[in-house]
Amino acid sequence: MRPDDWQLTEDVDDFLARAGEFLRSRPVPHIMQLTWAERLRTRGAAAYGLQAPVFGRLERAGEVLATFQRLPPRGLGLTPLTPEQADTLAAHLAALGHSVPSVSADHDTATAFAEAWQRHTGATPTLRVRLRLYRLGKLTPPEPLAAGRGRLVGEQDHEQLMCWCREFATDVGEVVSIDADSWAGTRFADKRYTFWETPDGTPVSMAGVNPMVAGQMIQVDPVYTPAHLRGRGYAGAVSVEVSRAALAAGATEVVLFANAANPTSNALYQRIGYVPVTDFGAYGFA
Repeated sequence: MRPDDWQLTEDVDDFLARAGEFLRSRPVPHIMQLTWAERLRTRGAAAYGLQAPVFGRLERAGEVLATFQRLPPRGLGLTPLTPEQADTLAAHLAALGHSVPSVSADHDTATAFAEAWQRHTGATPTLRVRLRLYRLGKLTPPEPLAAGRGRLVGEQDHEQLMCWCREFATDVGEVVSIDADSWAGTRFADKRYTFWETPDGTPVSMAGVNPMVAGQMIQVDPVYTPAHLRGRGYAGAVSVEVSRAALAAGATEVVLFANAANPTSNALYQRIGYVPVTDFGAYGFA
């Protein structure tokens, strides 16, 4: 395996033409690559404040083995790599002078790349977060279901929606500006949201879903309940509501991420039918 086996492009359409079949062959572990490629294909990099995205594929004898995406000022996203493949990528990017502020991938891949990047550049990696990827098995609504109903979020709910997205971002340590002026440029803007309301019509929880990718997969993100309303079953109820809607829309795979260090959310998702797939890790570089 040689560093120059990695082929780079700044053209997302060219990238998808060459690597799309590989990504769609295992859509669940490739969820982040599929999601960001579709975002950039449909809305362009400028819509998300990205500067000169770079896509890469590892190809041998005409077969794509792995891919990456570099989305400045965001970090590097990787499909699963062996330690050798991670090392060749780190060597290639370092030789080209690429800056990598962070890397995210399945935990083994992220760790292998972080160690390789440190060897090639001297940058010190720090594990920022560990996430658990889930896919929906058999949807199992909680019993009893929290009183109330789900309702699609409309224009009249925009202020409430932005407020809860800001609070969610703060909870998970995501640094992002969310207001009327910046909303369209955030990753939160291209989702469809549902509120869970109590019987008197008061919103108490929300869940969003990304647009379908690969013609078959929908990601639930984010799920949020204000701190003073937690522990009453609202997150479970709204998660079931959007999961059921995703299946009704034709999704054959419904996925979501949970912080691996949060036992409450992990237990909740498993109770309603989500099955762990793998852990993801995100490292930052000093």
